[in-house]
Amino acid sequence: MKRCSLFFVVFLFVTVRLFAGSEALKEKLQVIDGICDIEQLESEHYSAKYVCKVKQFLNHKDTAAGFFTQRVIVNHVGFDRPTVLVTEGYGAGYALRAQYQDELSRLFNMNVVFVEHRYFLQSTPDPLNWDYLTAENSAYDLHHVLTLFKNIYPSKWVSSGVSKGGQTTLLYRAYFPDDVDFSVPYVAPWNRGIEDGRHEVFLKHVGTKKERKRIEQFQKTVLKKRGEILPLLTNYCNKKKLEFRISMDEVLDYTILEYDFAFWQWGTALSAIPSSSAEPKVLFDHLMAVSSPDYFAENQPYVSFNVQAARELGYYGYDTAPFRKWLHIRSAKGYFNRIMVPQNVSVTFDPALYHKVYSFLEKNDPKMIFIYGEIDPWSATRIQDFKGKKNLQIYIQPRGSHGTRISTMPEELKTKIIAQINIWLKE
Repeated sequence: MKRCSLFFVVFLFVTVRLFAGSEALKEKLQVIDGICDIEQLESEHYSAKYVCKVKQFLNHKDTAAGFFTQRVIVNHVGFDRPTVLVTEGYGAGYALRAQYQDELSRLFNMNVVFVEHRYFLQSTPDPLNWDYLTAENSAYDLHHVLTLFKNIYPSKWVSSGVSKGGQTTLLYRAYFPDDVDFSVPYVAPWNRGIEDGRHEVFLKHVGTKKERKRIEQFQKTVLKKRGEILPLLTNYCNKKKLEFRISMDEVLDYTILEYDFAFWQWGTALSAIPSSSAEPKVLFDHLMAVSSPDYFAENQPYVSFNVQAARELGYYGYDTAPFRKWLHIRSAKGYFNRIMVPQNVSVTFDPALYHKVYSFLEKNDPKMIFIYGEIDPWSATRIQDFKGKKNLQIYIQPRGSHGTRISTMPEELKTKIIAQINIWLKE
Protein backbone atom coordinates (compact mmCIF):
# COMPACT_ATOMS: atom_id res chain seq x y z
CA MET A 1 0.00 0.00 0.00
CA LYS A 2 2.82 2.39 0.83
CA ARG A 3 4.41 1.82 -2.57
CA CYS A 4 1.09 2.41 -4.30
CA SER A 5 0.58 5.59 -2.33
CA LEU A 6 4.06 6.86 -3.21
CA PHE A 7 3.48 6.08 -6.87
CA PHE A 8 0.18 7.96 -6.76
CA VAL A 9 1.81 11.00 -5.16
CA VAL A 10 4.59 11.08 -7.79
CA PHE A 11 2.06 10.60 -10.58
CA LEU A 12 -0.12 13.40 -9.22
CA PHE A 13 2.90 15.71 -8.86
CA VAL A 14 4.02 15.12 -12.44
CA THR A 15 0.46 15.54 -13.75
CA VAL A 16 0.04 18.84 -11.91
CA ARG A 17 3.37 20.11 -13.27
CA LEU A 18 2.46 19.16 -16.84
CA PHE A 19 -0.95 20.78 -16.51
CA ALA A 20 0.61 23.93 -15.06
CA GLY A 21 3.14 24.10 -17.92
CA SER A 22 0.42 23.61 -20.51
CA GLU A 23 -1.77 26.31 -18.97
CA ALA A 24 1.19 28.70 -18.70
CA LEU A 25 1.96 28.26 -22.40
CA LYS A 26 -1.66 28.83 -23.34
CA GLU A 27 -1.77 32.02 -21.26
CA LYS A 28 1.37 33.33 -22.95
CA LEU A 29 -0.05 32.58 -26.39
CA GLN A 30 -3.34 34.30 -25.58
CA VAL A 31 -1.77 37.64 -24.68
CA ILE A 32 0.30 38.00 -27.88
CA ASP A 33 -1.40 40.26 -30.40
CA GLY A 34 -1.61 38.55 -33.79
CA ILE A 35 -2.03 34.98 -32.49
CA CYS A 36 -5.54 33.50 -32.58
CA ASP A 37 -7.53 30.23 -32.80
CA ILE A 38 -5.46 28.51 -30.10
CA GLU A 39 -6.26 24.81 -29.67
CA GLN A 40 -4.61 22.20 -27.47
CA LEU A 41 -3.23 19.01 -29.03
CA GLU A 42 -2.12 15.67 -27.67
CA SER A 43 1.59 14.80 -27.67
CA GLU A 44 3.62 11.73 -26.76
CA HIS A 45 6.85 13.72 -26.51
CA TYR A 46 6.09 17.26 -25.31
CA SER A 47 4.67 18.53 -22.03
CA ALA A 48 2.34 20.88 -23.94
CA LYS A 49 1.30 21.21 -27.56
CA TYR A 50 -0.90 23.82 -29.24
CA VAL A 51 -1.90 24.73 -32.76
CA CYS A 52 -2.71 28.35 -33.50
CA LYS A 53 -2.96 30.87 -36.32
CA VAL A 54 -0.73 33.89 -36.92
CA LYS A 55 -1.97 36.89 -38.87
CA GLN A 56 0.33 37.57 -41.84
CA PHE A 57 0.44 40.16 -44.61
CA LEU A 58 -0.22 38.71 -48.06
CA ASN A 59 2.48 41.03 -49.36
CA HIS A 60 4.93 42.18 -46.71
CA LYS A 61 6.08 45.03 -48.96
CA ASP A 62 2.53 46.27 -49.59
CA THR A 63 0.26 45.82 -46.59
CA ALA A 64 -2.72 47.14 -48.56
CA ALA A 65 -2.92 43.70 -50.23
CA GLY A 66 -4.51 42.35 -47.06
CA PHE A 67 -3.95 39.42 -44.71
CA PHE A 68 -4.19 35.67 -44.37
CA THR A 69 -3.68 33.41 -41.36
CA GLN A 70 -0.77 30.98 -41.14
CA ARG A 71 -0.92 27.77 -39.11
CA VAL A 72 1.75 27.36 -36.41
CA ILE A 73 2.20 24.36 -34.09
CA VAL A 74 3.98 24.83 -30.77
CA ASN A 75 5.64 21.84 -29.07
CA HIS A 76 6.73 22.82 -25.57
CA VAL A 77 9.67 21.55 -23.52
CA GLY A 78 10.50 24.50 -21.30
CA PHE A 79 10.47 28.29 -21.39
CA ASP A 80 14.19 28.36 -20.66
CA ARG A 81 15.10 25.86 -23.40
CA PRO A 82 16.34 26.61 -26.97
CA THR A 83 13.76 26.51 -29.74
CA VAL A 84 13.72 24.98 -33.22
CA LEU A 85 11.91 27.06 -35.82
CA VAL A 86 10.81 24.42 -38.35
CA THR A 87 10.60 26.15 -41.71
CA GLU A 88 8.27 23.64 -43.35
CA GLY A 89 8.14 23.87 -47.14
CA TYR A 90 4.70 22.30 -47.46
CA GLY A 91 1.69 21.62 -45.21
CA ALA A 92 1.78 21.04 -41.46
CA GLY A 93 -0.70 18.17 -41.25
CA TYR A 94 1.79 15.55 -40.06
CA ALA A 95 3.06 17.80 -37.26
CA LEU A 96 -0.40 17.72 -35.65
CA ARG A 97 0.03 14.05 -34.76
CA ALA A 98 0.68 13.08 -31.15
CA GLN A 99 3.68 11.03 -32.34
CA TYR A 100 5.43 13.98 -34.02
CA GLN A 101 8.90 14.87 -32.76
CA ASP A 102 11.54 16.95 -34.51
CA GLU A 103 15.02 15.38 -34.62
CA LEU A 104 16.88 18.41 -33.25
CA SER A 105 14.29 18.73 -30.50
CA ARG A 106 14.79 15.09 -29.56
CA LEU A 107 18.58 15.25 -29.62
CA PHE A 108 18.96 18.54 -27.77
CA ASN A 109 15.76 18.89 -25.71
CA MET A 110 14.37 21.90 -27.60
CA ASN A 111 10.98 23.47 -28.04
CA VAL A 112 9.54 23.40 -31.56
CA VAL A 113 7.70 26.20 -33.34
CA PHE A 114 6.52 24.56 -36.55
CA VAL A 115 5.41 26.93 -39.33
CA GLU A 116 3.22 25.73 -42.19
CA HIS A 117 4.32 27.29 -45.49
CA ARG A 118 2.07 29.93 -47.00
CA TYR A 119 -0.31 28.64 -49.72
CA PHE A 120 -0.41 25.11 -48.29
CA LEU A 121 -3.37 23.47 -46.51
CA GLN A 122 -4.80 25.78 -43.82
CA SER A 123 -2.33 28.56 -44.64
CA THR A 124 -3.81 29.15 -48.09
CA PRO A 125 -5.20 32.66 -48.72
CA ASP A 126 -8.73 33.11 -49.99
CA PRO A 127 -9.05 34.40 -52.67
CA LEU A 128 -5.98 32.73 -54.15
CA ASN A 129 -3.57 35.18 -55.77
CA TRP A 130 -0.38 33.43 -56.88
CA ASP A 131 1.50 36.74 -57.16
CA TYR A 132 2.16 36.73 -53.42
CA LEU A 133 3.66 33.23 -53.31
CA THR A 134 7.30 34.34 -53.26
CA ALA A 135 10.40 33.33 -51.32
CA GLU A 136 10.72 36.85 -49.97
CA ASN A 137 7.20 36.81 -48.54
CA SER A 138 7.77 33.37 -46.99
CA ALA A 139 10.97 34.68 -45.34
CA TYR A 140 9.05 37.62 -43.90
CA ASP A 141 6.39 35.18 -42.63
CA LEU A 142 9.07 33.34 -40.65
CA HIS A 143 10.60 36.56 -39.39
CA HIS A 144 7.23 37.66 -38.06
CA VAL A 145 6.55 34.31 -36.38
CA LEU A 146 9.96 34.33 -34.71
CA THR A 147 9.47 37.93 -33.52
CA LEU A 148 6.18 36.95 -31.85
CA PHE A 149 7.41 33.74 -30.25
CA LYS A 150 10.58 35.22 -28.85
CA ASN A 151 8.23 36.72 -26.28
CA ILE A 152 7.66 33.16 -25.06
CA TYR A 153 11.05 31.57 -25.76
CA PRO A 154 13.88 34.07 -25.17
CA SER A 155 16.73 31.53 -25.34
CA LYS A 156 18.61 30.43 -28.47
CA TRP A 157 16.81 29.79 -31.74
CA VAL A 158 17.69 27.32 -34.49
CA SER A 159 16.04 27.18 -37.92
CA SER A 160 15.68 23.81 -39.61
CA GLY A 161 13.71 22.12 -42.36
CA VAL A 162 13.74 19.07 -44.59
CA SER A 163 13.93 19.08 -48.42
CA LYS A 164 11.89 22.09 -49.57
CA GLY A 165 11.77 23.02 -45.90
CA GLY A 166 15.57 23.00 -45.98
CA GLN A 167 15.45 25.33 -48.97
CA THR A 168 13.18 27.58 -46.92
CA THR A 169 15.68 27.53 -44.04
CA LEU A 170 18.39 28.59 -46.46
CA LEU A 171 16.53 31.44 -48.13
CA TYR A 172 15.25 32.64 -44.75
CA ARG A 173 18.87 33.04 -43.57
CA ALA A 174 19.70 34.97 -46.74
CA TYR A 175 16.92 37.46 -46.05
CA PHE A 176 17.31 37.58 -42.25
CA PRO A 177 20.89 36.48 -41.42
CA ASP A 178 20.68 37.34 -37.72
CA ASP A 179 17.22 36.04 -36.82
CA VAL A 180 18.47 32.69 -35.51
CA ASP A 181 21.69 31.57 -33.85
CA PHE A 182 22.34 28.80 -36.36
CA SER A 183 20.59 26.59 -38.94
CA VAL A 184 20.42 22.91 -39.87
CA PRO A 185 18.91 22.35 -43.34
CA TYR A 186 18.34 18.70 -44.29
CA VAL A 187 18.70 17.41 -47.89
CA ALA A 188 18.16 20.92 -49.27
CA PRO A 189 18.82 21.44 -53.00
CA TRP A 190 19.55 24.85 -54.44
CA ASN A 191 18.57 24.86 -58.11
CA ARG A 192 19.57 27.47 -60.66
CA GLY A 193 16.94 26.78 -63.31
CA ILE A 194 13.54 25.22 -63.95
CA GLU A 195 15.42 22.38 -65.66
CA ASP A 196 18.69 22.77 -63.80
CA GLY A 197 20.63 20.15 -65.78
CA ARG A 198 22.83 18.79 -62.99
CA HIS A 199 20.39 16.10 -61.90
CA GLU A 200 20.56 14.26 -65.24
CA VAL A 201 24.37 14.19 -65.04
CA PHE A 202 24.17 12.95 -61.44
CA LEU A 203 21.93 10.03 -62.41
CA LYS A 204 24.50 8.89 -64.98
CA HIS A 205 27.11 8.38 -62.25
CA VAL A 206 25.24 7.58 -59.03
CA GLY A 207 25.67 4.15 -57.49
CA THR A 208 27.44 1.41 -59.47
CA LYS A 209 27.38 0.68 -63.18
CA LYS A 210 25.58 -2.58 -62.43
CA GLU A 211 22.85 -0.77 -60.48
CA ARG A 212 22.32 1.87 -63.17
CA LYS A 213 22.13 -0.79 -65.88
CA ARG A 214 19.53 -2.77 -63.93
CA ILE A 215 17.37 0.32 -63.43
CA GLU A 216 17.54 1.31 -67.09
CA GLN A 217 16.72 -2.25 -68.13
CA PHE A 218 13.52 -2.12 -66.07
CA GLN A 219 12.52 1.21 -67.62
CA LYS A 220 13.05 -0.11 -71.14
CA THR A 221 11.19 -3.33 -70.38
CA VAL A 222 8.07 -1.42 -69.30
CA LEU A 223 8.19 0.81 -72.37
CA LYS A 224 8.59 -2.18 -74.67
CA LYS A 225 5.50 -3.72 -73.08
CA ARG A 226 3.48 -0.51 -73.46
CA GLY A 227 0.54 -2.38 -74.98
CA GLU A 228 0.12 -4.52 -71.87
CA ILE A 229 1.06 -1.85 -69.31
CA LEU A 230 -1.10 0.99 -70.64
CA PRO A 231 -4.49 -0.62 -69.77
CA LEU A 232 -3.23 -1.25 -66.23
CA LEU A 233 -2.17 2.38 -65.94
CA THR A 234 -5.48 3.64 -67.30
CA ASN A 235 -7.44 1.52 -64.85
CA TYR A 236 -5.20 2.63 -61.97
CA CYS A 237 -5.73 6.32 -62.79
CA ASN A 238 -9.48 5.89 -63.24
CA LYS A 239 -9.79 4.21 -59.83
CA LYS A 240 -7.84 7.04 -58.20
CA LYS A 241 -9.81 9.63 -60.23
CA LEU A 242 -6.62 11.17 -61.55
CA GLU A 243 -6.97 13.67 -64.37
CA PHE A 244 -4.22 14.83 -66.70
CA ARG A 245 -3.80 17.43 -69.40
CA ILE A 246 -1.71 14.96 -71.41
CA SER A 247 -2.54 11.59 -72.99
CA MET A 248 -2.16 8.33 -71.08
CA ASP A 249 0.73 7.41 -73.37
CA GLU A 250 2.54 10.55 -72.22
CA VAL A 251 1.68 9.80 -68.59
CA LEU A 252 3.43 6.46 -68.95
CA ASP A 253 6.45 8.14 -70.57
CA TYR A 254 6.88 10.64 -67.74
CA THR A 255 6.28 8.00 -65.08
CA ILE A 256 9.14 5.98 -66.58
CA LEU A 257 11.40 9.04 -66.91
CA GLU A 258 10.74 9.85 -63.26
CA TYR A 259 11.48 6.30 -62.13
CA ASP A 260 15.28 6.43 -61.74
CA PHE A 261 15.12 9.77 -59.88
CA ALA A 262 12.51 8.39 -57.48
CA PHE A 263 14.39 5.09 -57.13
CA TRP A 264 17.56 6.76 -55.90
CA GLN A 265 15.80 9.49 -53.94
CA TRP A 266 14.26 7.02 -51.52
CA GLY A 267 17.01 4.40 -51.60
CA THR A 268 14.92 1.61 -53.12
CA ALA A 269 16.62 -1.77 -52.91
CA LEU A 270 17.91 -3.11 -56.23
CA SER A 271 16.46 -6.50 -55.30
CA ALA A 272 12.96 -4.97 -55.44
CA ILE A 273 13.16 -4.57 -59.23
CA PRO A 274 11.29 -7.39 -61.00
CA SER A 275 13.05 -9.37 -63.70
CA SER A 276 12.45 -8.52 -67.35
CA SER A 277 10.49 -11.75 -67.74
CA ALA A 278 8.04 -10.88 -64.96
CA GLU A 279 4.33 -10.61 -65.71
CA PRO A 280 3.13 -7.13 -66.81
CA LYS A 281 1.12 -6.76 -63.58
CA VAL A 282 4.25 -7.38 -61.49
CA LEU A 283 6.20 -4.82 -63.51
CA PHE A 284 3.36 -2.34 -63.22
CA ASP A 285 2.91 -2.75 -59.46
CA HIS A 286 6.60 -2.08 -58.90
CA LEU A 287 6.48 0.99 -61.12
CA MET A 288 3.53 2.37 -59.14
CA ALA A 289 5.30 1.66 -55.85
CA VAL A 290 8.32 3.74 -56.90
CA SER A 291 7.00 6.27 -59.41
CA SER A 292 3.26 6.89 -59.24
CA PRO A 293 1.57 9.07 -61.93
CA ASP A 294 -0.16 11.15 -59.23
CA TYR A 295 2.85 13.42 -59.51
CA PHE A 296 1.77 14.61 -62.98
CA ALA A 297 -1.97 14.81 -62.33
CA GLU A 298 -4.08 17.93 -62.06
CA ASN A 299 -5.13 19.54 -58.76
CA GLN A 300 -2.66 17.71 -56.55
CA PRO A 301 -1.53 18.89 -53.08
CA TYR A 302 1.81 20.08 -54.46
CA VAL A 303 0.41 22.60 -56.93
CA SER A 304 1.73 25.50 -54.80
CA PHE A 305 5.20 23.99 -54.91
CA ASN A 306 4.96 23.74 -58.69
CA VAL A 307 4.29 27.48 -58.92
CA GLN A 308 7.26 28.21 -56.65
CA ALA A 309 9.56 25.89 -58.58
CA ALA A 310 8.61 27.46 -61.89
CA ARG A 311 9.02 30.97 -60.50
CA GLU A 312 12.26 30.85 -58.47
CA LEU A 313 13.08 27.55 -56.70
CA GLY A 314 13.89 25.57 -59.84
CA TYR A 315 13.59 21.87 -60.60
CA TYR A 316 15.06 19.14 -62.79
CA GLY A 317 14.72 17.83 -66.33
CA TYR A 318 14.79 14.37 -67.88
CA ASP A 319 17.31 12.64 -70.12
CA THR A 320 15.21 11.00 -72.83
CA ALA A 321 18.14 9.78 -74.97
CA PRO A 322 18.31 6.18 -73.62
CA PHE A 323 14.57 5.66 -74.22
CA ARG A 324 13.88 7.72 -77.33
CA LYS A 325 13.14 4.63 -79.43
CA TRP A 326 10.21 3.62 -77.18
CA LEU A 327 8.86 6.98 -75.97
CA HIS A 328 5.61 8.50 -77.18
CA ILE A 329 6.89 12.05 -76.57
CA ARG A 330 9.56 13.55 -78.80
CA SER A 331 11.13 15.68 -76.06
CA ALA A 332 10.66 16.38 -72.37
CA LYS A 333 11.99 19.92 -72.62
CA GLY A 334 9.61 22.43 -71.06
CA TYR A 335 7.47 19.67 -69.52
CA PHE A 336 7.23 21.27 -66.07
CA ASN A 337 5.42 24.43 -67.15
CA ARG A 338 3.44 22.51 -69.74
CA ILE A 339 1.93 19.84 -67.49
CA MET A 340 2.59 20.70 -63.82
CA VAL A 341 2.02 24.44 -63.38
CA PRO A 342 -1.70 25.37 -63.10
CA GLN A 343 -3.13 26.20 -66.52
CA ASN A 344 -4.33 29.65 -65.46
CA VAL A 345 -0.90 30.62 -64.10
CA SER A 346 1.84 32.17 -66.21
CA VAL A 347 5.26 32.25 -64.56
CA THR A 348 8.79 32.68 -65.89
CA PHE A 349 11.78 31.44 -63.93
CA ASP A 350 13.85 34.21 -62.36
CA PRO A 351 17.36 33.18 -61.15
CA ALA A 352 17.63 36.21 -58.84
CA LEU A 353 16.87 34.15 -55.72
CA TYR A 354 19.53 31.57 -56.60
CA HIS A 355 22.13 34.31 -56.97
CA LYS A 356 21.01 36.09 -53.80
CA VAL A 357 21.48 32.96 -51.68
CA TYR A 358 24.75 32.02 -53.39
CA SER A 359 26.11 35.52 -52.80
CA PHE A 360 25.06 35.38 -49.15
CA LEU A 361 26.95 32.12 -48.58
CA GLU A 362 29.95 33.24 -50.61
CA LYS A 363 30.39 36.55 -48.77
CA ASN A 364 29.53 35.32 -45.25
CA ASP A 365 30.25 32.40 -42.97
CA PRO A 366 26.90 31.70 -41.29
CA LYS A 367 26.62 28.97 -38.68
CA MET A 368 24.92 26.33 -40.80
CA ILE A 369 25.14 22.54 -40.94
CA PHE A 370 23.95 21.01 -44.22
CA ILE A 371 22.92 17.36 -44.16
CA TYR A 372 22.86 15.36 -47.45
CA GLY A 373 22.58 11.79 -48.71
CA GLU A 374 25.16 10.60 -51.23
CA ILE A 375 22.74 8.80 -53.59
CA ASP A 376 19.90 11.33 -53.27
CA PRO A 377 19.48 13.00 -56.70
CA TRP A 378 18.59 16.26 -54.93
CA SER A 379 22.18 16.37 -53.72
CA ALA A 380 23.15 17.04 -57.35
CA THR A 381 22.32 20.67 -56.60
CA ARG A 382 23.49 20.72 -53.01
CA ILE A 383 25.32 23.65 -51.49
CA GLN A 384 28.94 23.38 -52.55
CA ASP A 385 31.97 23.74 -50.32
CA PHE A 386 33.20 27.32 -50.01
CA LYS A 387 36.89 27.76 -49.26
CA GLY A 388 37.85 29.33 -45.97
CA LYS A 389 34.52 28.73 -44.21
CA LYS A 390 34.66 27.65 -40.57
CA ASN A 391 30.99 27.77 -39.63
CA LEU A 392 29.37 26.64 -42.87
CA GLN A 393 29.67 22.85 -42.72
CA ILE A 394 28.47 20.11 -45.08
CA TYR A 395 28.00 16.45 -44.13
CA ILE A 396 27.17 13.70 -46.62
CA GLN A 397 25.98 10.26 -45.54
CA PRO A 398 27.55 7.49 -47.65
CA ARG A 399 24.79 5.78 -49.65
CA GLY A 400 22.31 8.05 -47.89
CA SER A 401 18.96 8.85 -49.53
CA HIS A 402 16.53 11.75 -49.16
CA GLY A 403 15.72 10.28 -45.76
CA THR A 404 19.19 11.15 -44.46
CA ARG A 405 19.21 12.68 -40.98
CA ILE A 406 21.79 13.26 -38.25
CA SER A 407 20.68 10.00 -36.63
CA THR A 408 21.33 8.01 -39.83
CA MET A 409 24.90 9.27 -40.23
CA PRO A 410 27.89 7.00 -39.53
CA GLU A 411 28.80 7.20 -35.85
CA GLU A 412 31.91 9.33 -36.45
CA LEU A 413 30.01 11.98 -38.44
CA LYS A 414 27.03 11.89 -36.08
CA THR A 415 29.31 12.53 -33.09
CA LYS A 416 31.00 15.41 -34.89
CA ILE A 417 27.70 17.07 -35.83
CA ILE A 418 26.24 16.72 -32.33
CA ALA A 419 29.42 18.09 -30.76
CA GLN A 420 29.33 21.14 -33.05
CA ILE A 421 25.68 21.88 -32.28
CA ASN A 422 26.33 21.58 -28.54
CA ILE A 423 29.17 24.10 -28.86
CA TRP A 424 26.90 26.58 -30.65
CA LEU A 425 24.13 26.08 -28.09
CA LYS A 426 26.52 26.92 -25.23
CA GLU A 427 28.07 30.01 -26.84
